Amino acid sequence: MGILTRLATVCTFPECKAYLVGGFVRDWLVGRDTTDLDIAVSGDPLAVAQEAAELVDGRYVMLDEENRVARVVVAGETQPWHIDITSFGDDIGRDLLRRDFTVNAMGLDLAAFVSGEILLLDPAGGEEDLKKGLLRQVSDRVFDTDPSRLMRAVRLSRELNLDIEPVTEDIIRLNSRLVNRVPSEKVREELLKVLALPFAGNSVRYLDDLGLLCRIIPELAGMKDIKQPKEHYWDVFDHSVESVAALEFILRESDWAYGRKGLQEDVPWTEEIERHFEEEIVGGSSRRTLLKLGMLLHDIAKPKMKTVDADGRVRFLGHTKEGSVMAVNVLERLRFSTREIRYIEKVIYHHLHPAQMSNTEMPTHRAIYRYFRDTEGAGIDVVFLALADYLAMAGPRVDIDEWHMHIRQVRYIIEVHKKQESEIMPVRLITGEDLMKEFKLNPGKVIGKLLTLVREAQAAGEILTKEDALKYVRNELDKGACCAA
Repeated sequence: MGILTRLATVCTFPECKAYLVGGFVRDWLVGRDTTDLDIAVSGDPLAVAQEAAELVDGRYVMLDEENRVARVVVAGETQPWHIDITSFGDDIGRDLLRRDFTVNAMGLDLAAFVSGEILLLDPAGGEEDLKKGLLRQVSDRVFDTDPSRLMRAVRLSRELNLDIEPVTEDIIRLNSRLVNRVPSEKVREELLKVLALPFAGNSVRYLDDLGLLCRIIPELAGMKDIKQPKEHYWDVFDHSVESVAALEFILRESDWAYGRKGLQEDVPWTEEIERHFEEEIVGGSSRRTLLKLGMLLHDIAKPKMKTVDADGRVRFLGHTKEGSVMAVNVLERLRFSTREIRYIEKVIYHHLHPAQMSNTEMPTHRAIYRYFRDTEGAGIDVVFLALADYLAMAGPRVDIDEWHMHIRQVRYIIEVHKKQESEIMPVRLITGEDLMKEFKLNPGKVIGKLLTLVREAQAAGEILTKEDALKYVRNELDKGACCAA
């Protein structure tokens, strides 16, 4: 309340009225903490924001000069306060009725609120809708006025645990084509917010039901009704959606409709692994969230790469490589960052790699080293994707013994990698200078190839000392393989 009291002194100077509006009022009514404030003033919002920034020791940020919208950012104990200040013109009631959903179309007189008097403005019935657990459009024009509200409706319904009211659902379906008018950056932002929430698999299914998903990513439409080999319970599209839900299940985030007892318990899970998935790839995008998106797109090339053998067997040869290319095109179109794109490209390209390292026995230490080298920091992510991929392949027909075999393999891969990373590989047995001096070699690609081979042999436990490494290199040079063009 302290920051509100200080804001009230500047936002309600003579001949200026100020109202708390939007998300703050909604969250306050349900007892939800927030550090985002929206304040509508009758005066000049830019002048008010500049004065407010000085008063609360905040930073003034111009958001939209043409529409005169400014932000004040104030340091908080755990996260910063974002205070957006706008103008409501002549009538606060009419301003509220121009907003998106009834639960966002409420206001509180700021001066009265800080003094302990509650003067709630609720022209659209938002408080009653909150009590009923409904997200309702303010008018039939809300999506035509701002099509980004189509995506926002799904995100808010999931974020606030509200059901989109049936008429509003129908209007979203009728207006779903308008989502293609939304700037790609905004679509990306809303999609990531949806995926960041628990039960994202259900949310993806809901986006599809509302007609939004395949307008955002048209390539997904081609995955529908594409049948797979008999091992698969679902077609390509449903498998991909279920794989998002299965991933959330093994990441201990959400329940899964087919997640019966015994499926989750033995999946490797430590504080270190949990922190790994919470790590940000770039500005707010965590590995967890981006891996869900990678999961949705991992089989995107299957329709294109589908072939049927003479005996009727369906194959999708090359779909990982082609899928990584197609995913890059999708993500570039939606204005994802280079780091986000590179991450998803890697997990899709390598998503069959864990299963290919070994059929029945545990993979070799050399194979594990190469796998983590090739996946470039996404090795843990890919093995979890592979587990979710398997669950979503079998669905309710999961063979528990086969599942536990996959878990044992993943556990082994992680344990060997951890040992290689912490104990073996930090020890540098040999350098390029050693090779040039010992074998009279010139600088060049051969040196790099030899050092790579030495590192692989070291990771596999085949060499332990510098002398072992030199002997190993001598054998490789005698074979001549490393010198091939």
